[in-house]
Amino acid sequence: MASENPLATDERLAPKSRSAQFEYNFPAIRGIQAGRTYYITMCPLRMIPRLFLFDEEELPAEMRAQRSLNRARVPEIARYITENPENYIFSALTASVNAEVTFESLIPELSGPGERVGTLSVPMEAKFVINDGQHRRAAIQQALAENPELGDETIAIVLFIDIGLERCQQMFADLNRYAIRPSKSISVLYDHRDELSSVTRLVVAQTPVFRDLTDFESNNLSARSRNLFTLSGLHSATASLLEGVDEREPAKMVERASHFWKLVAEQFPQWQLVQRSEITAGGIRKDFIHTHAVVIHALGIVGNTLLTEVPDDEWADILGRLQTIDWRRNATATWEGKAMTGGRVAKNRANVQMTSDYIAEVLGLDQMSRERRIGTPA
Repeated sequence: MASENPLATDERLAPKSRSAQFEYNFPAIRGIQAGRTYYITMCPLRMIPRLFLFDEEELPAEMRAQRSLNRARVPEIARYITENPENYIFSALTASVNAEVTFESLIPELSGPGERVGTLSVPMEAKFVINDGQHRRAAIQQALAENPELGDETIAIVLFIDIGLERCQQMFADLNRYAIRPSKSISVLYDHRDELSSVTRLVVAQTPVFRDLTDFESNNLSARSRNLFTLSGLHSATASLLEGVDEREPAKMVERASHFWKLVAEQFPQWQLVQRSEITAGGIRKDFIHTHAVVIHALGIVGNTLLTEVPDDEWADILGRLQTIDWRRNATATWEGKAMTGGRVAKNRANVQMTSDYIAEVLGLDQMSRERRIGTPA
């Protein structure tokens, strides 16, 4: 090791000479996977753009070891770093290096775990190829341009010895073979940084029927699920409900949103029957559409008019008109072209908008909104 802490600064990462060859020296742990040696090290963020070059965009896909960089993703990831400098987190980059490397154990006379810790020497002319993490690498470069002080922080690197393009391509395929994006519901449940996610969780907790009948992990409900709602669906609906609502205090926002949803729940006695286990959730979802995400989202849009234009003490009377709507799933004359397409419940932007327009019309909110905009005649 060139110094006590070789990765603390650029100077300490400077190459040393060995047999007239310049090298990078990394503190590392050596391991074995599938019979091949690999190394785990860490590297200052400022060195990432220099070591891991990305210059393959002009090559055809079959000649690359990675997919093309999706530049639209990079600013969002970089913003995540710069906006959360005290609590961002990144998993390790996985890379391969096309050179003969040397590993020197710190205590070579030891056997077992002790001999696996040491210094990894990599020739400076070696080429590092990222097998997993190219977007994080690009985001780190952009974040450093905005906040150079991040350069002293480190990121873990899992480093394999490169044995050619075919092996690198196979590594990329294997690393992404079983990658599954977490559901939106679980992301909302675990995201304590996003205010809307926090508000949604509090609204659900303070609305009894939501608290008891919401799936917090899945985006879709199975036929046998005992739940009526998904957290992802309530998140989208609450986002529309609170759009443009000027509340300085999040607690007040939660209070008003919870009040709205409690009043909505009172208009659907079937929800309470499921809550009391008197009928099954699957039966209600099969026979009615008022628990489906398209309707819940539409109710959020309609509710936004109440929150922004109607005094809170008038909400109950207006929402009482929800009981005049035929919510049966087989009422195709009512729902086809709104919450249904081709006889099936559908949720796209057009379905949500047409459904919310219909509900607003029944509640008289379309006329009320027009009158409030132009002023009621004297």
